[in-house]
Amino acid sequence: MSTYRAIEVTGARNFELVTREVPTPPAGHVRLRVESCGVCHSDVLAVEGLRADPAQPIVPGHEVVGVIDAVGEGVYTWHIGDRVGVGFLNGHCGECTPCRRGDFVNCTNQPQTGTTTDGGYAEVLIARSSGLVRVPDGMSPVDAAPLLCAGLTTFSALRQLDARPGALVAIQGIGGLGHLGLQYATRLGYRVAAIARGQEKEQLAVELGASHYIDSSAEDPGAALQRLGGADAIIATAASGGSMTPLIPGLAPRGHMVVVGIAPDPVSISTPDLVLGTRTISGSLTGSSMENEDNLDFSSRFGIRPMVETLPLAQAPEAYERMMSGRARFRVVLDMTA
Repeated sequence: MSTYRAIEVTGARNFELVTREVPTPPAGHVRLRVESCGVCHSDVLAVEGLRADPAQPIVPGHEVVGVIDAVGEGVYTWHIGDRVGVGFLNGHCGECTPCRRGDFVNCTNQPQTGTTTDGGYAEVLIARSSGLVRVPDGMSPVDAAPLLCAGLTTFSALRQLDARPGALVAIQGIGGLGHLGLQYATRLGYRVAAIARGQEKEQLAVELGASHYIDSSAEDPGAALQRLGGADAIIATAASGGSMTPLIPGLAPRGHMVVVGIAPDPVSISTPDLVLGTRTISGSLTGSSMENEDNLDFSSRFGIRPMVETLPLAQAPEAYERMMSGRARFRVVLDMTA
């Protein structure tokens, strides 16, 4: 195959299905035949023209699963035929100060898949070898794709906690991130409280492992958490700072709230709530390629699966719109084999 199809975006939501020449991977990179690509809320950076130069065409998508079909010079660990994933971070440089200290997530010279370098709304992808993630045997490409970003984001946040087995951990938001967070928290041995608006997600939350359900539209979620003894940790996934604010008083002493949902409005913190309980609030950004590999292995061994809807590549604009509308339950994946 000398050409491949890709969905390019210019400006804001100006999608175009194009045909490109198949490239040769440069040194330190590999070429993938893409099998699937998740449609993630962070795709707004490319699709809504929030890049430095939105007039320059870009291929969105950063939850990519594919098979290596060519390797560039200097790549020794990865081989043709390997099935791999690529997440939001397209591979650390290994030379900047954060990399030299082992902080690969905060590499200052790391492309962002689908935002600063072409992503997975395409049949072919070029990726840095340092950003590759091995996909376990038996895990389908459609299941693996959302785990590379949505899954890793919640898994990494939970791994930051200094909480004992059986501790009360609350997952705020039962959506694309939260429905995975419930599964991870349960498998990690925590007592889990799910927080969402309305009663319609209560049964699903219980099926995904929640021991408690809090309807934040019917009661103060912070007070509800305190009635349960206080949350040792809260993973805040909703794209609303205002909805996170009332959770803070629900933290137990030395409780930790990890924010993974990116919101346009701020989180407001009462200093007594923060200081008198010795509480902590922090943010968490995805994880390294090796941490992502651990995430897929954990998910495979403990049966963690995303709830997905699939569409073919040509329907990427519809897939993006469905994700943005909130109607998807809960992740949309482009299936290149469809």
